[in-house]
Amino acid sequence: MDSLGLLIGNEDQGASDGRTFERTSPVTGEVATRAAAATVEDARMAADAAAMAFPAWSRTAPAARRRFLLNAADVLEARREDFVRAMADETGATAGWARFNVGLGADMLREAASLTTQIAGEVIPSNRPGTFAMAVRQPAGVVLSIAPWNAPVILGVRSLATPLACGNTVVMKTSEMCPRTHRLIVDALREAGLPDGVVNAISNAPENAPEIVEALIAHPAVRRVNFTGSTRVGRVIAETAGRYLKPALLELGGKAPMVVLDDADIEQAVAAAAFGAYMNQGQICMSTERIVVDETIADAFVTRLAAKARTLRAGDPRTGDAPLGSVVDPGAAQRIGHLVEDAVAKGAVLAAGGGIEGTVIEATLLDRVTASMRIYAEESFGPVVSVVRAGGVDEAVRIANDTEYGLSAAVFGRDVNRAMAVARRIESGICHINGPTVHDEAQMPFGGVKDSGYGRFGGKAGIAEFTELRWITIQDGALHYPI
Repeated sequence: MDSLGLLIGNEDQGASDGRTFERTSPVTGEVATRAAAATVEDARMAADAAAMAFPAWSRTAPAARRRFLLNAADVLEARREDFVRAMADETGATAGWARFNVGLGADMLREAASLTTQIAGEVIPSNRPGTFAMAVRQPAGVVLSIAPWNAPVILGVRSLATPLACGNTVVMKTSEMCPRTHRLIVDALREAGLPDGVVNAISNAPENAPEIVEALIAHPAVRRVNFTGSTRVGRVIAETAGRYLKPALLELGGKAPMVVLDDADIEQAVAAAAFGAYMNQGQICMSTERIVVDETIADAFVTRLAAKARTLRAGDPRTGDAPLGSVVDPGAAQRIGHLVEDAVAKGAVLAAGGGIEGTVIEATLLDRVTASMRIYAEESFGPVVSVVRAGGVDEAVRIANDTEYGLSAAVFGRDVNRAMAVARRIESGICHINGPTVHDEAQMPFGGVKDSGYGRFGGKAGIAEFTELRWITIQDGALHYPI
């Protein structure tokens, strides 16, 4: 098996000390990818290459940047089946999930292309006579991009597209779990004609991640850090960025609640809950993890959701004959199994699923979950959803907010004004009324509150994250000074 190299400038090269690491398939246990294991010096060289490319790229006309990004979207879609194979091998993803990733990733590149002429400032009236004052946005510099494995094309593209549209250059630290998938994104950008050094890719062995990340954040040319991943690692990224006074955009973990009010359309709520809880085996930051149901309709809701869950068969993603595939590794399957066992031992009702075979887990529904159970608070990140019964709106809101996380949420109810009032009380960066917690669009401001992170990806909100806002004045020279 050939090894994936590092992309530094326009050089595809091995690690400076020749080391590699392997990613194994979660389904077969066989080696899926062998990749270069970068050293700290390799990481610094990548940041140097990005710094060298920054002056020319930052001055590139918006139309040219737009053209590169539109071309990249086309290349990404043309290589769809390469992504399907890579994601199945590296993460156990189904073909449907991989193709959805590519489609939304292409949308994100096209949306970023449209932003190139929307990086605007403003004229601000000055109190000083003869002064013309402006607020101007300009590229920040080199951006460090770190994206996870669970939606690798969507989140990988998201970490690159807006920074590039704003005129920044990028070093992408690819995920140790899916180095080939992430490298395919970078290769699509190269094939689209992106100039040398504008995007650089560094892969690393898992044990070297802390030193590689710190070296990149510490590099003088790196001016922004964007990270999507766990809250545990996000804290480390934030602390490191803080030491070096580098702004960081963090999209972290979630424990998304879906509130089902007593006037909800149960069929619609069940369909949304099943999609939100089980899509990609529940391995989405927005996955529905807690369903807070009014106790007056809870029995009917649980009966129907359990029936739906039983139809969602899990199987080997390579065969393409099951809607659910594998979780990312045996450790994840074991952790999820322990959460279910703990809940059942403490009184939860296993309404559907619960079976685990290797890394393939049945769609699982737990009813009557309480705060004494680990799964009430811990992010499961698997095909498991909990039902918590609530005695009215106020209790439902309290339960929905009884979490350290605050990324996505949903509220179901026929009285939209009432549902909107509930949505306003929920502590989350995103909330959908009569829709699933899993919903992403390239142009929307995406991000969370509390331990789900800070900052916003997407649309014009992303421009503010990846540019410097400067105050510039032009003065007529006829000024009088006090000394």
